[in-house]
Amino acid sequence: MRQLSINRLQDGDILGRTIYTNDGRVLLGRGVKLTGTYIERLKNLGISIVYIDDEESKDIIIDDVISEEHRREAMASLDNAVQAVKVGKDFDGASIKKSIDNIIQDILFQKEILIGLTDMRTFDNQIFSHSVNVCVLSTILGKALGFDQESLQGLAIGALFHDIGTTKLPKELLTKREPFTPEEEELYKTHTNHGFEILRTKRELNLLSAHIAFQHHERLNGSGYPRRLEGSAVHQWAQIVGIADFYDTLVNDGPGHTRIPPHEACEVIMGSAEKFFPKDLIITFLRHIAAYPTGSTVKLNSGEIGIVVDQNKSLPMRPIVRVLLADKQLSDVRAREYNLVEERTMFIEEILE
Repeated sequence: MRQLSINRLQDGDILGRTIYTNDGRVLLGRGVKLTGTYIERLKNLGISIVYIDDEESKDIIIDDVISEEHRREAMASLDNAVQAVKVGKDFDGASIKKSIDNIIQDILFQKEILIGLTDMRTFDNQIFSHSVNVCVLSTILGKALGFDQESLQGLAIGALFHDIGTTKLPKELLTKREPFTPEEEELYKTHTNHGFEILRTKRELNLLSAHIAFQHHERLNGSGYPRRLEGSAVHQWAQIVGIADFYDTLVNDGPGHTRIPPHEACEVIMGSAEKFFPKDLIITFLRHIAAYPTGSTVKLNSGEIGIVVDQNKSLPMRPIVRVLLADKQLSDVRAREYNLVEERTMFIEEILE
């Protein structure tokens, strides 16, 4: 399986990973043969990246850090909560906690985590996919920092609900991909206040989870919002979710922006050390991020084009790359793999889409 830009899909390509709606239902299942009609429909839905299975990548395994079932359950639980908030009703905190506990157990079960999955997001499920990803990334960082089970649960719930305040914003604002106008930017910023007001009334949830929704856009240097807090005035849980939110926003399309490649996002994150976030949190976070995700197509400094087939978890910037070689004399295609930890003069120049 490998990643492919929606613009490079062709009739007959086989979908390698299921695409879900915002409530966790199947939109298009794994193994479906894509037609021109399907491809055009995916474009209209706002999807920019898909996973496909083909001969060159059929043995490449792209594991998610949580199970597909638990990711789908979390999206469905969040959708139920969002729908309740929209009509002014209460939502079931118990089902949320159950979904969160499943995510936590999936993450605690794994010894070494290097995450590089890019979501296949539609305009409608963008907020839901983003929220689950931020929850996963935040929980991974919380685990690395030695959080106990209770703290992990409070952190993960706050991360899942960090953007719940966007339910109070116009849909056309949330589906916009061009940069916001100053007026739109100010309107979007109100989601932190809305989120805090929604969550603080939920007695069965940790009040710090509500403060995550309130503070996840605050920054160490006081440049954030809504209160321009500085330094330690920003709670550690909000800093953790802020990093996860910042990274996932960079690598996926979302309100007011389009994505950048993961390796560039890692550079941006590192450049924010001690300005937006504590350096120690950023270093710990980046140890768990695949700068060049498995399944991505890359160009090497040798000029060769290949697919990332595996990771070196001790050195995330130096994965294993498979280069396909066309041999005209033998009329076949052979593969050669480079372990970039061993090939010290070779490096990846860019991710191709």
